[in-house]
Amino acid sequence: MKAVHFGAGNIGRGFIGETLAENDFEITFVDVNEKIIDALNERHGYTIQLADETQKKINVDNVSGINNGKDPEKVVAALKEADIVTTAIGPKILKFIAPLIAQGIQARKADSNKHKVDVIACENMIGGSQSLKKEVYSHLEPADKEYADQTIGFPNAAVDRIVPLQKHEDPLFVSVEPFKEWVVDESQMAAPELKLKKVHYAPDLEPFIERKLFSVNTGHATVAYTGKHKGYDNIGDAIADPEVLQQLKRVLKETGDLLIAKWKFERKDHEAYQKKIIGRFENKYLSDEIARVGRTPIRKLGYDERFIRPIREAKERDLSYKALLETVGMIYTFDEPKDDESQELQKLLKEESLNEVIRKTTGLKDEKLIKDIEASYKKAVETK
Repeated sequence: MKAVHFGAGNIGRGFIGETLAENDFEITFVDVNEKIIDALNERHGYTIQLADETQKKINVDNVSGINNGKDPEKVVAALKEADIVTTAIGPKILKFIAPLIAQGIQARKADSNKHKVDVIACENMIGGSQSLKKEVYSHLEPADKEYADQTIGFPNAAVDRIVPLQKHEDPLFVSVEPFKEWVVDESQMAAPELKLKKVHYAPDLEPFIERKLFSVNTGHATVAYTGKHKGYDNIGDAIADPEVLQQLKRVLKETGDLLIAKWKFERKDHEAYQKKIIGRFENKYLSDEIARVGRTPIRKLGYDERFIRPIREAKERDLSYKALLETVGMIYTFDEPKDDESQELQKLLKEESLNEVIRKTTGLKDEKLIKDIEASYKKAVETK
């Protein structure tokens, strides 16, 4: 079977690519990184190494690449033949690949291809595939949409594997943590008969997405922003600080209480899940740069993102969100020269009132929460 995967970066190769290969797919990676695409076409394989004491190596074969910047028509031809389409390119880039996917759908329709296929966005966002669907459909005519409704699925997914920023002599080699979780919303699939090994299919994805977002993503970001506030450069050094670890545990207690109240997770099971997450962050083989984990702070401050959403929902349920607020205050002090969003945020704080910046970045209208964040930011500045 044939898979087209958008994004030949570390997550694409080290997680999605590995899983597709385990399911005997021939994988075509689509990316604009010429060095990686050329290496994939030259070698048709690459190596993954587990970041633990085993240092186990896994070979991924039957791969090739297409540079969508140079050869968009080849991407459309690949999509025409695909049995599954996946992405791992970042939420902001989805809209840029939507025209190509739309052309792929039109090519399948022109070929009278009745074979059903699912397009799965494996991104750190809620509703990624459905968001991509909206972008793709904006490039389709009514007859194309009718064809797509019958043959193309856009099932949302939740993905979880830490793949740190890394540099190797071999551009294709990638180190990944042993843990991985990929959950797909079965109810949104066009081809439910095609199920991948080592992928979990759930009738309702939302509890899994929120559990991951409010635990792994909120937790990882908490270590990054708290660590940066205390002067650390990497996650390993930061989490070794008892104060940073305590802040992480306080935040996970608040998001955990919310998840248990909202989705009826068993407390014992959820606390075991949290303990596993903390252990993953403490993995000495996986220390990641705080600059990478903390990047795009404006996006992470979004209304439905990993901090503001649990704060809003905890407040609605009269649950504690004090530690989450403290972390949000520290996000506004995150000043990373290499990250455009970080610099944009610092520029906003210099040019506009704090109240206005908070409204603009969080989308909040709740006056109490806005005032709480103002106070949290001022405290973070004082203690920096």
